[in-house]
Amino acid sequence: MHLAALHIHPVKSLRGLAVESAAVDPIGAVGDRRFLVADPSGLFLTQRTVPRMALVGAFLDDSTLTLRSDGFGEIRVRRLPDPRAPLVSVRVWSSEGLLAEDCGDAPASWLGGVLGAPCRLVRVGPAFSRPVKPERSRPGDLVGFADGYPFLAVSEGSLLDLNRRIERSGGRPVPMTRFRPNLVLGGCEPYAEDAWSRIRIGAIVFRVAAPCTRCVITTTDQATGERGAEPLRTLARYRRNREEPTLVNFGQNLIHEVKSGLLRVGDPVEILG
Repeated sequence: MHLAALHIHPVKSLRGLAVESAAVDPIGAVGDRRFLVADPSGLFLTQRTVPRMALVGAFLDDSTLTLRSDGFGEIRVRRLPDPRAPLVSVRVWSSEGLLAEDCGDAPASWLGGVLGAPCRLVRVGPAFSRPVKPERSRPGDLVGFADGYPFLAVSEGSLLDLNRRIERSGGRPVPMTRFRPNLVLGGCEPYAEDAWSRIRIGAIVFRVAAPCTRCVITTTDQATGERGAEPLRTLARYRRNREEPTLVNFGQNLIHEVKSGLLRVGDPVEILG
């Protein structure tokens, strides 16, 4: 088995990036979900309620986050924390009172124009701290603006099996980007990831925390923002969550036990338990 692809999502729920390597720090892959779009009350926004977020590309260099959208041009934002930035309180699901750095009026105005709703762009800085939910974590397990866990893994085999089922029902296959994983695993059987408890990718050891329950974002075309029925319609036929049958699972949430290092496409994957 190997790491077949590696993705980061610089701004939660905007388009992601395929990269060849990514450094790892205590809250996850460096560059992944370090920015958040929030409404004026501080509540996080995602494609669940604002599918137009799929129309915004997010790109990184060493110092800058660049946002682009057809018809709106682009805007550049400081990537690194800024000690002069005002702190604002934001909420991601049940994580309330998260202190983030406001990125200023210019990106807020630009994003508001693209999304058609007032919003603010905020960034992780030194004041930010968000532990992983206690029932799944150990001391020192942290996460950025991801839904709940620092990493998400999906295998190529699982997607291949899902798409075969979709095509047998007369639908069109969906790309891996619909599922927004960080880690795409190659060389294993479909849904093999469901049975693992710990794995090593390169030098980074991960603990499998929980299956990933899937939402309407997976039905959103990441190029157009348009929605359809798949893949949720097909997943509902065979991937229902045992504890909550109204939900469907696809992929696994991971917590990194090794809090620093480097992930590279092609890294070997070893099952530890």
